[in-house]
Amino acid sequence: MTDFERKVYRIIFNMTRFGKNPSMEQLKRKTRKDEHAIRDAVKNLMRERMLKWDKEKEKWMF
Repeated sequence: MTDFERKVYRIIFNMTRFGKNPSMEQLKRKTRKDEHAIRDAVKNLMRERMLKWDKEKEKWMF
């Protein structure tokens, strides 16, 4: 896991702990990266099974 992936993971983890799913705009503001970089990081985290999107509950699973 790269430093950037760790940062994205921690942002998603901390926000979902309080019942909020971070939007792309919030992730862009907090990481200061573009959408493409954020999507790549999330895809890698999902590939490594660190993150999973629950479609029924519409929230992230860890």
